Amino acid sequence: MSYNKIIIFILVLGELVAGIFILRTQPIINETTWMPADTISDSSEYDVVYVAGGCFWCVESDFEKLEGVVSGVSGFMGGSVVHPAYKEVSSGITGHRETVAVYYDSSRVSYAELVLHLLKHSDPTDPDGSFYDRGYQYTSAVYYGTDEEKEIAEAVIADVDAKHIFDTPIATVVEPASAFYEAEEYHQDYYKKNPIRYGYYRSGSGRDDFVKSVWGDVLYTLPEGLVRKKEVAVYPWKTFTKPSDTELKARLSDSAYRVTQEDATERPFDNEFFDSKEVGIYVDIISGEPLFSSTHKYDSGTGWPSFWRPITEETIVHKKDYILGFPRTEVRSYYGDSHLGHVFEDGPDVLPDGTPASGLRYCINSAALRFVAKEDMQAEGYGDYRYLFE
Repeated sequence: MSYNKIIIFILVLGELVAGIFILRTQPIINETTWMPADTISDSSEYDVVYVAGGCFWCVESDFEKLEGVVSGVSGFMGGSVVHPAYKEVSSGITGHRETVAVYYDSSRVSYAELVLHLLKHSDPTDPDGSFYDRGYQYTSAVYYGTDEEKEIAEAVIADVDAKHIFDTPIATVVEPASAFYEAEEYHQDYYKKNPIRYGYYRSGSGRDDFVKSVWGDVLYTLPEGLVRKKEVAVYPWKTFTKPSDTELKARLSDSAYRVTQEDATERPFDNEFFDSKEVGIYVDIISGEPLFSSTHKYDSGTGWPSFWRPITEETIVHKKDYILGFPRTEVRSYYGDSHLGHVFEDGPDVLPDGTPASGLRYCINSAALRFVAKEDMQAEGYGDYRYLFE
């Protein structure tokens, strides 16, 4: 190896070693697109728990790998300063902890399992920080929103403590949730945006070695009474059986039958909902499954009802369509298998009021839809979708 190459190698090695120690104080700005908590798709459908376990890059990474967790958002909780900056919090002057808002599907993972996950992926016995991040801002906590959550969190901690899995008592505190402030953009999904630097930081901190040394050979199961998952709501469209063709012809108007069963397209500017501004949701005319909301409807000027997104992807099927001789994307309902229309990439990126949109245009036939007004949703079995208008 030449003298110059040796010098370069030493400089690079020195930079990498130094990087381990400056990662937590010298943020790396990354322009990767980031979705803040209040714009997580359908976030109102999910529960949220706020947890602190030292470095929020690590906590977010660990929770986003857990089955049933939808998303993690890094931020701050517990202090007295409004909208604190990372540098303020990390200095310890604001009274906040680095905290992660964990959005989860409570039919797939329970609150108790989330609390246990925190205990199994941090050092909950350290009352003064977390690994080589020292100070109150890096201590461990579970923030509860209800008395039931408080009882569950305390019961999980007490049970793990009683099993003497750790050499010293658990110091994780259980406190009421307060204002949550999202951290700067470059902290969100840091482990994905900066995998090399994150890897050096995580390895150097000793977190994984500690977790393995404590939990590596431990077979621990939560008491059965604590693991209570939310029952999944039973929706009639999920057990829908499509009627025979004869029944459909008798039940549907001629237009609705041709659109939904024969993939026809109704005439623009001459259909029921193209210019409707009523507040409510649009459901499949046959199965009743919820498809689109008036909150996502906009005037595309095409003469058909247009939406920049469906209520949920669960009830939408995309298929390639070559009927006109060139590829298009057909949109069908999942449970009813009704032809609805097509989706195009000429929709709005931003709405007139400044709301971010998808850039898509779901061009839908009115004849495939039935409208349910907001005030009738509860009575007709769509009460779970009232969050769209809150």
